[in-house]
This record gives sequence, C-alpha cells and structure tokens, in this order.
Amino acid sequence: MPSALNPAADSSPLYLQLAHQLEQDIRAGTYRVDQALPSERVLSESLGVSRITARKAIEVLVGQGLVLRRQGSGNFIAPRLEQPLSKLTSFSEELRQRGYIPSSNWITREVATASVAEREALGLARGARVARLERLRLADGVPMAYERSTVLLSACPRPQDLDGSLYLHLARSGLAPVRAVQHIRAVNAEPAMAVPLGIAIGAALLWVSRTAYLPDGVAVEHTQSHCRSDYYDFVAELKT
Repeated sequence: MPSALNPAADSSPLYLQLAHQLEQDIRAGTYRVDQALPSERVLSESLGVSRITARKAIEVLVGQGLVLRRQGSGNFIAPRLEQPLSKLTSFSEELRQRGYIPSSNWITREVATASVAEREALGLARGARVARLERLRLADGVPMAYERSTVLLSACPRPQDLDGSLYLHLARSGLAPVRAVQHIRAVNAEPAMAVPLGIAIGAALLWVSRTAYLPDGVAVEHTQSHCRSDYYDFVAELKT
C-alpha cells in the first residue's frame, strides 16, 4: 500500500500524485506481475482520498499500460518488457531474466520458397527455400508481440519441430548470430494484428525489423515483429 500523500509538498492534482506514487511502487517491484492493485475503496479509505481521486489515478496507470482492467475482477499489474538495444538476446531469454514465463501460440511452422522480400533480407537466390515461422509471443499468458521470422533452411531444416526459443535452437546447431541490424518505427494496429494481440484496431504498435548475422557475415534470420507499445520498451544507453 502506498504511503500517505503530502499535498503541501506537491502542487499537482491529488490523483496525479497518487498515480505517480503507485507507478513508482510498480516499477520498484512492490507489486508483482498479475497481482491485484488495491481497489478504489481500499485506496480511498487507507489514504484518506475520495474514490473519484483513486479512480482517476488508476485510469492514469491503465493509460500508461502499467495496469490491466479485468471486467468483474479488478485491476492487475501488467507485464512490461524493457529490451536493451545494445545486446542481442532472444525474447524468451529477456522474459526469463525478468521473472516472466515466455510462451508462444504458433500460427505457422513451414518450409517454403522465399519471397522477394525474404530473398533480399537474407541475400538468397531465386527459388531458395527457407524456414518460415509465425507466432504470437506471450509473457505470463499475456500477448506481447506478433512475430514473423524467416530463417535459413540449413539452420532450421525442420521448423515444425521448433517449440521454444529460436535463438537457443540456432545456438545448439552451432549457428548462433553474433550481431543484428534492427529498425523500429511506430505503426497503427490493423485488424490482423489487433485481434490476436487483444488491442483496439488502430492502437499504437512498435514495428521491429531485425536481420541477424553469423560470424562470417551471412544473414541467418530475418524477423518482423509487431510489439504492444503498452507493454514493450526499447532502451538505448548512450555514452560520449
């Protein structure tokens, strides 16, 4: 439970003070992922604020993507993934390091003839065959990203057998990438992405295109992901 507010020390509206304090507690790990946030009534009674103030503070947290509303159940702490741009890691590895349980809902695991775009991304000849993977990525059961990957067939000859981390599979095959080039931009969710991700059509997404390379410079994997901007942060550390 957050400590009592001190309006005399902060001129901002009371609901913003409460929202800021709850946000600090969430980011500090005071509340666990999927833990219920104290209700409007509990916040109101324990902090001596009105239920309207508590409600507005929770609405701020929902808008920030820190809290999920579940109809009839209450408000719960949302998973959030901060992925550094300076390190090449897999989705599964990043989630496990932060205490989440990664999983995937598979849509496609197949061998196919590479499209023009896939040939250009991986530097392949016309008619080349590739492993094509498409899946919904989840953290603690919550949809986080929709991902489409194209992988050299030599690195993933039986895509239907792939179950967990693609990068772990590549490492076990002796074909782990050592660097990647990544592009990120903001897009609006089209129906094909909005429905599986559980968001509104037109909601903001982060589109991420990544091509990963082997030590000899050969491109081994090209992935395009649509990431929920309310759960996903990309963090870059800049130094002089």
